[in-house]
Amino acid sequence: MASSSKPTPLLKDELDIVIPTIRNLDFLEMWRPFFEQYHLIIVQDGDPSKVIKVPQGFDYELYNRNDINRILGPKASCISFKDSACRCFGYMVSKKKYIYTIDDDCFVAKDPTGHEINALEQHIKNLLSPSTPFFFNTLYDPYRDGADFVRGYPFSLREGVPTAVSHGLWLNIPDYDAPTQLVKPHERNTRFVDAVMTIPKGTLFPMCGMNLAFDRELIGPAMYFGLMGDGQPIGRYDDMWAGWCIKVICDHLGLGVKTGLPYIWHSKASNPFVNLKKEYKGIFWQEEIIPFFQAATLSKDCTSVQKCYIELSKQVKEKLGTIDPYFVKLADAMVTWIEAWDEINNSAEVKTSDKASEAGPK
Repeated sequence: MASSSKPTPLLKDELDIVIPTIRNLDFLEMWRPFFEQYHLIIVQDGDPSKVIKVPQGFDYELYNRNDINRILGPKASCISFKDSACRCFGYMVSKKKYIYTIDDDCFVAKDPTGHEINALEQHIKNLLSPSTPFFFNTLYDPYRDGADFVRGYPFSLREGVPTAVSHGLWLNIPDYDAPTQLVKPHERNTRFVDAVMTIPKGTLFPMCGMNLAFDRELIGPAMYFGLMGDGQPIGRYDDMWAGWCIKVICDHLGLGVKTGLPYIWHSKASNPFVNLKKEYKGIFWQEEIIPFFQAATLSKDCTSVQKCYIELSKQVKEKLGTIDPYFVKLADAMVTWIEAWDEINNSAEVKTSDKASEAGPK
């Protein structure tokens, strides 16, 4: 007699899905075929007294600001408020090896043949296959079916390196900054490029956090989304800050970062005028921030992600602190983040009293 049970998806017990939100999570219904068997960590931003509704059948824990304050105490100051950067709290409290994070306005996309894309499955494939940061392969990811290393690719580099980050893309609404949104209000991304590639060593990239997966054990402590939102002079640079930091550290530790597939369908454009208010200082600052990261080097003593991140925080304070006092505050928060990460993750378990304020069916 055939079993009626669903097939077990890849890494079912080794991956958490982290979702930051201020609203009911109706969008999960369309993701049900792909997400239902995984554990979700929902980080509720904004008013903690608001009740967030989650569709039935999902296994989840939900943390609001009161939970964050109770669990981290004074160190909760490093977790942003009224900004999707709060999602990184979910990374901290996860007990799994892998993380996939997605925004609640990201829907299931379709490939050119009309088939729904299982974004999570593609991210897992990206993470479980090596990266090639030291020499570019012109057929892109050589480990994908139907591809290989091209003629002239050094045999000594064909084993690749572990993949720490898988950065996915978006159909429909592109991830544009406010000035580009204003001059191209009707532009939509309809180009489906069937490619995954490793970002070369020494090359930075603008990381977007709305369709992102990573190996928490390899790079988790560096996946801090900074101080953004309420009480801060800047917003919408949370994921990019994390991206610049993780790329410098991955390059130093010999880890890989991939970008390309999978696509999600980004359903709605945020208000460009609101975005401009959040971004405008960052638009000026990034012209100095990016050269800083391009020139950043880490010492041989930096043999762990935590050591790398602490050393990078010192350089942020010293070299970016002259731009604005915000960067001194951010550098201190980077240290607080690492201290909180180590405290949470070195304890055997989060105490029962520290569990989420609400949990779905187990």
